Amino acid sequence: MTAAPYAKLAELGLELPEVAAPVASYVPAVQSGRTVYVSGQLPMAEGKLLATGKVGAGVSAEQAKDLAQRCALNALAAIDALVGLENVVKVVKLTGFVASAPGFTGQPGVINGASDLFGTVFGEAGRHARSAVGVSELPLDAPVEVEVIVEVG
Repeated sequence: MTAAPYAKLAELGLELPEVAAPVASYVPAVQSGRTVYVSGQLPMAEGKLLATGKVGAGVSAEQAKDLAQRCALNALAAIDALVGLENVVKVVKLTGFVASAPGFTGQPGVINGASDLFGTVFGEAGRHARSAVGVSELPLDAPVEVEVIVEVG
């Protein structure tokens, strides 16, 4: 790749944040061969969660979609700090977790916030396999969490 990911972020008016500090005993991202595994990223900004609660009860699906985008942006920051975004060849797999109120079934639409960002930033290389999972609780009462696996060159 080239500097295109950085240009795409700038076009969107987004800047890579500082890498979010882990909330337990793990590192933000690790590389094994040509694969980078990014730990689950919460919708953090400047060390604070942007929202708490359940999607479908207190957190709207649209707000949660924006929070998923923030999770993805935090994942991009972790990738950039480890290997540089210009070295991403392919976004392979994204897993999104949505803290869901009973009866909420819109998890795929929420996680589109992350998927759409990867698609915009990396183009065809940002198209990925994905899971969108509803869960009862997430760390720190976060509404959304996203983890990603990318191939680097």
